[in-house]
Amino acid sequence: MKKRTIVLSFLTIIAMIITACGQADENNEPAVDTEIPTNEQADLLVSIQESGVLKVGTEGTYPPFTFHDDSGQLTGFDVEIAREIAARLGVEAEFLETQWDGIMAGLDAKRFDVIANQVGIRADRQEKYDFSIPYITSSAVIVTKADNDAVNSVEDIKGLTSAQSLTSNYESIALEYGAVIEPVEGFTQAISLIQSNRVDITINDRLTVLDYITQKGEENIKVIPTIEEKSPSGILIRKGNETLVEAINKAIEEMMEDGTYLEISMKWFGEDVSK
Repeated sequence: MKKRTIVLSFLTIIAMIITACGQADENNEPAVDTEIPTNEQADLLVSIQESGVLKVGTEGTYPPFTFHDDSGQLTGFDVEIAREIAARLGVEAEFLETQWDGIMAGLDAKRFDVIANQVGIRADRQEKYDFSIPYITSSAVIVTKADNDAVNSVEDIKGLTSAQSLTSNYESIALEYGAVIEPVEGFTQAISLIQSNRVDITINDRLTVLDYITQKGEENIKVIPTIEEKSPSGILIRKGNETLVEAINKAIEEMMEDGTYLEISMKWFGEDVSK
């Protein structure tokens, strides 16, 4: 009888332990997913904010978007927009200058995190890269010498030599209408080649050309609109960085809402260039 009592007591204790374990499991919080994110984008945004620096690729030779002023300081519309985006991410912008024809290779090689250089939003680029929401809209124009009466529309440029930065939107237009491309490093060099009669034309951004004429007082060139519709530009970002894209979009939207964007736009162009 005594032995039977001991056995029953033992089974009772085991049952109590099992019940207690079951209650403990029910009260536990769901397991926390401690898996380390493998999404590059999440890591890049965190990395930028931890380092305190947003690395920005830009030409530095493309006024009024990105260039050096008389004191040698890097400035321009895109430079100020990028600095404002960086500030709203809680970091500082560090600009890394490079020529246009190598700028996307620099992004591929992760020399910088983004490109701010009036990069046109095109379908072929969207296949490889992500863009921010558009922050500037402009159009293309043809530039030639003032006494060149043979060029009055984009249909007249077939067979002419056009000074263009390779892989740019404007090179594509020149090729589409049959021009022969003379590669250049930027707009200033293109104008120089026109003035020295080494090329016939260049196709470039309307705002850049108007700024050049205003700054230089240039009277020896004429500007002819192309048939191209206005095209938007955005901040260029490597694919796989959605949280960074979202953070940059939020920064652009905020600066447009609070008037900061309009202030920068009026400073450089005298108008709202977002539309």
